[in-house]
Amino acid sequence: EAAALLSVDRVFTQEDDRAAYSDQMAFTPEDHAPAGAIAPRSVEEVQALVRLANRTGTPLWPISRGKNLGYGGSAPVRKGGVILDLSRMNRILEIDTERGFCLLEPGVGFYDLYDALQTPGGMKLWMSVPGNAWGSVAGNALERGKGPQPYGDHGAQICGLEVVLPDGSLIRTGTGAMAGSKTWNLTHDTYGPAWDQMFCQSNFGIVTKLGLWLMPAPEATMTLDLQLPEPEDLKRGVDMLYPLRLRGLIDHDPAWVSYVGIASYVGPRSTWYEGEGLLPEEVGREIRQKLGIGWWNCQLNFYGHEKVIAAKCEAVIDAIAQHFPKRPEPVIWRQGDPFGNSRAGIPGTRDMAMIDWYGGRGGHMGFSPILPADGAAALAQFERTRKRFIEAGLDYYGAFAVGARALVNINELLYNRDDERMASAVPQLMDHLIADAAAQGYCEYRTHIDYMDRVAATLNFNDGAMGRLNSLLKDALDPKGILAPGKQGIWPARFRAD
Repeated sequence: EAAALLSVDRVFTQEDDRAAYSDQMAFTPEDHAPAGAIAPRSVEEVQALVRLANRTGTPLWPISRGKNLGYGGSAPVRKGGVILDLSRMNRILEIDTERGFCLLEPGVGFYDLYDALQTPGGMKLWMSVPGNAWGSVAGNALERGKGPQPYGDHGAQICGLEVVLPDGSLIRTGTGAMAGSKTWNLTHDTYGPAWDQMFCQSNFGIVTKLGLWLMPAPEATMTLDLQLPEPEDLKRGVDMLYPLRLRGLIDHDPAWVSYVGIASYVGPRSTWYEGEGLLPEEVGREIRQKLGIGWWNCQLNFYGHEKVIAAKCEAVIDAIAQHFPKRPEPVIWRQGDPFGNSRAGIPGTRDMAMIDWYGGRGGHMGFSPILPADGAAALAQFERTRKRFIEAGLDYYGAFAVGARALVNINELLYNRDDERMASAVPQLMDHLIADAAAQGYCEYRTHIDYMDRVAATLNFNDGAMGRLNSLLKDALDPKGILAPGKQGIWPARFRAD
């Protein structure tokens, strides 16, 4: 019946189609294989397809562009769902350079928005981008993706959504609930409950338009590149930065990144070592010497009027200089200098080189718990996690993004999908990491589709009261259980017993 609503070139049911929408980095992609895909081009087509799914009981799995690699890509949690591919809804509806926002559809990619922000006089608004930026701007924000720029908490920049609910009806959040609203994408203040965040990492609706705040282009930037030589230096690395972040002297979440991560962008493991087992420490020292990096590496950036950021940068240097053999020296960029040196959010795919670390059909999986902004807690988390990596026979690659009050510990599990030992070790490693973090009172902020139920189960306050609330909302909004069953561990009644 979908073929009657869409042209034949937007209904995908062949074996190659199903493979294309599977998890491209899974050891066993058949576990989450979709039945096919459909690709609407308009809100009206989305509504018609959702109503059809209600009549037929067909589960839909919406994707923006399907590039959520490391977390499942395009694939649904429940095998046999139909992918609702929104990538053809790719219009940028508005860019307001005076008030600093854009309004776009879910199929708009980071490269698309970057191109659209170009003006004859230069970019008046700057983006924040994730490490691998070939995906959807809206999709990344709705998954609470992160970037290293001042507006790097992408979910927090959402302001105003248009959403198709599971019954096919259409709503707008915030002040957009008023017909002809003049402030839909300008304010988080609204009358009554604020629903923008209810549609982040949920299966309560299909976002068809998203307002996103963007940063006004600064007059200048300053950059400090920092290195710490030993793994245990993570403690002082965190403790030197989070008070400065809390006080606003640093206005983005800088990350301490382990050297294996940086080496993986340069080339595969065989570039440095062709032996079996873990990367020897002497090889690690050689890598760090050749690349001129530390065990931990961090970049601090300052954005704004040159006099203001110079004062902030100098205050930060005064606070942290004692931790380094030489006083850090900033690199300055000014408007008119080569833009590639600006530290703006420029889309790129460099980070995807990491999947070739072990050779073969490479892959990666993300494990990202949240913990307090505290050096001792960070070091303990690192030591626990590194020990688990060693037990699994995998080289450790981790980063700690330092916020004002909390850290996000991003760990990349790199593997070769053709390696039988890794096929067994990686799932066991994820199980251990989730359990270890929960034992410390740390929850993940996003996870792979294989582990959505497992992570949801760690939210166990009052015998899982949050899960019951999510189920109550799910059944009220989606009584037929057709929209993304199992996403973030939220199941409709029809599948809950399974």
